[in-house]
Amino acid sequence: MDSQNLKQRRTDDPDTAATTTTMNKSNYKSKKDMRMDMAKRGLRSLAVAVAIPVSLHLLAIYLGSTDNYPTASSKPFWFPPLWALRFICLASSFLMGLSAWLVWADGGFHKNPTALPLYLAQLGLNLIWDPIVFGAGAPWVGLLVSMGMFGTMVACTRVFKIINPVAGDLMKPTLAWVAFLAIVNLKLVFH
Repeated sequence: MDSQNLKQRRTDDPDTAATTTTMNKSNYKSKKDMRMDMAKRGLRSLAVAVAIPVSLHLLAIYLGSTDNYPTASSKPFWFPPLWALRFICLASSFLMGLSAWLVWADGGFHKNPTALPLYLAQLGLNLIWDPIVFGAGAPWVGLLVSMGMFGTMVACTRVFKIINPVAGDLMKPTLAWVAFLAIVNLKLVFH
């Protein structure tokens, strides 16, 4: 390698200076335009953060959709219908995505390195519960998954609450729903 032909970049070099000024220069006409662009980027990231867990949950429902659910005569009165159970699981995924976005927007995944693995763990457990219980018809395994899901959600709620209190509060309804799912799962085991 010929080291005599290497050039050192300098800020007074006209080619380099022209590119850095165009990159650093704001292309906005006013602060309002800048805020509007930031709001659009924020809405796009929010849509992605919510759409990913909801669409993954829809895929899990579709792939594991056999009806291994008790019939109306053999289930207790407090069992929700299968469509309601899945709809509330989707709403729970929506709330989890929203709370994860709030944590991400506050820089929480960088501030607390355990936040992202906990979120991904509870999301993964949430995604495999439906195919295990209703697809494979394995309520014992589903009970173990729901217990793990409850534990990771408790930890995730605590970490999220430290980073963003609103995100921690948004996780509480999903935590209550997972506790109810564990009870439903327990009843399916002893059915």
